[in-house]
Amino acid sequence: MVKEQVKERWGIRAANSFDPYHDAMTATAWFAAGFKIKKGEKALRSITFIETEDDSGTLHHKVRRGVNLFHKRQVHPAS
Repeated sequence: MVKEQVKERWGIRAANSFDPYHDAMTATAWFAAGFKIKKGEKALRSITFIETEDDSGTLHHKVRRGVNLFHKRQVHPAS
């Protein structure tokens, strides 16, 4: 899903070299890594699944959540 959005925005070359574990993160993750989102950038939409547990630690089911990600081309080092 994100790779297709990268392809639409920056071309097939960027999509082919896309690494989802290093090239796209949430805004909070980029801020923690010392980066800022460039002005006017729009997030890439993705979906993640969160496993829910009860008080005893037993897994019940996965909950689908939407998440906004930013590609490394959309950030710059914080000053």
